[in-house]
Amino acid sequence: MHTHQDKTDNGWSRRDVLKAGAVSAGVGLLGRFADARAAGLGDTDYQAMDAWAMSQAVRSGELSPQDLLAAALARCHAVNPRVNAVNMLHEAYAHALMAQRRNDGTDKQGTLAGVPLLLKDLNTNLQGTITSNGCRFFKDAPPATYTSTLITRYQNAGAVPFGKTACPEFGLTTTTESLAWGQTHNPWNLAMSAGGSSGGAAAAVAAGIVPVAHATDGGGSIRIPAAYCGVVGLKPSRYRTPSGPVHFEGWFGASVANVVSRSVRDTALFLDAGQGHDAGSAYWCPPPVRPYVQELLRDPGKLRVGVVRQSLTGAPLDPAIAATLERTLKQLSALGHELEEMTLNVDPRELFGAHGKVIGTALRTLIHDREQVLGRAATAQDLEKITLVNLERAQGISGEDLYRARASFERIGATMEQHFQRFDVILSPVTGSLTPKLGLLSLDQPWDSYAHQAMGSAGFTVVANVSGQPAISLPLGQSDDGLPVGMMFTARLGGEDVLLRLASQLEQAHPWAGRRATLSA
Repeated sequence: MHTHQDKTDNGWSRRDVLKAGAVSAGVGLLGRFADARAAGLGDTDYQAMDAWAMSQAVRSGELSPQDLLAAALARCHAVNPRVNAVNMLHEAYAHALMAQRRNDGTDKQGTLAGVPLLLKDLNTNLQGTITSNGCRFFKDAPPATYTSTLITRYQNAGAVPFGKTACPEFGLTTTTESLAWGQTHNPWNLAMSAGGSSGGAAAAVAAGIVPVAHATDGGGSIRIPAAYCGVVGLKPSRYRTPSGPVHFEGWFGASVANVVSRSVRDTALFLDAGQGHDAGSAYWCPPPVRPYVQELLRDPGKLRVGVVRQSLTGAPLDPAIAATLERTLKQLSALGHELEEMTLNVDPRELFGAHGKVIGTALRTLIHDREQVLGRAATAQDLEKITLVNLERAQGISGEDLYRARASFERIGATMEQHFQRFDVILSPVTGSLTPKLGLLSLDQPWDSYAHQAMGSAGFTVVANVSGQPAISLPLGQSDDGLPVGMMFTARLGGEDVLLRLASQLEQAHPWAGRRATLSA
């Protein structure tokens, strides 16, 4: 190893990297890449690396971005026919970007140098490509004329976008199934859902196509698929990451973007690259005290942990989830944290009512805009059954209703912040139920059956979207039949540093990187 690479761009030593929960196999492989390049980067070596190790190898010259992209595409072609996580490939875009960087001499620069990246196919633009929003009504939309601010930041840090991941229609459900793109399968059991709405992203990471995938979360859409697919999913604080350059918030700030990943350090790495004020936005989070990757080296100290067992929908916990919660409590206690049972002081009727009105109005606006472009009304051949129900209900939402919904967002946010005067973090399950079989949460079914099945999926997650606090799903358990179980930690507004320190501590104490999906039926 070259001596000038003994320190990372953030001042970490190799020992620090391992201490902070690195994928150690990936670090150990770096010295072999000079030989591996001649024969192409093999699948085993590719999957052993997280994004951090990939960028280190590119910056040292031991791998090229072309090596990594070729390995990512090979893995995608090998497993995606079974998983259906990736719905569009943009190879021409990726090759053009890499060629430009070679010409500019910047192909080895940036904290994300050469890291192959997939983008969620929902309200996120990559110049010259289509965003379908998981909907037949948008599949033939014109290519984007600009790239979203967050994706531009990832690219400026060296990442290489090469495709998009599937999502349900408009991100409206907690599974990733659509009439536009079909079903996305959970790599741990192909008969099961990968979650939603960032199920394509989580499945792509769990299947080893990429170490990190862009994702968004408006009601649990990062954390739920992360829990179902056994990966890390952090929903940042409201306005921590940008939504621009055209629109500066999604769903009144309830919808935010980040990534899903296999390692905590990759989550921190991408948050550092993406976070910060969006030029033109009226809102922003205070900047972090130090880079988030540096937080992983800091001891979280003795944290006051509030424990929430009951979801706001009242759905019972699956026994495997209840058991994982108990094991997590024991782990936290052994690490020296202070635990106390609590109940969220939030009215679920106000919470879900306000959230629903905002989503319904946003949906109605988006579809009306598309209707204006096409010069015709959307029909049942354009939209799925549950989407049509939501659209019909949204017709009755008044301006006053929407104004009151925004006021509810602010009131619930203030209520949640009061809890953090007493607690540093709040622990709860991510979901009340294990990942469901494909079809149960599809938008292509009657409302009554859908509503019944959806009760157990988002009862813990929506509150952090409405209130704005950051929340992270960590893969801390498994059911008896091998399905992943996630636990969620929520912190005060702007408290991503606390979540990442705790997540790193848990990753070191109980590593999960070695548990990989088998892609079995």
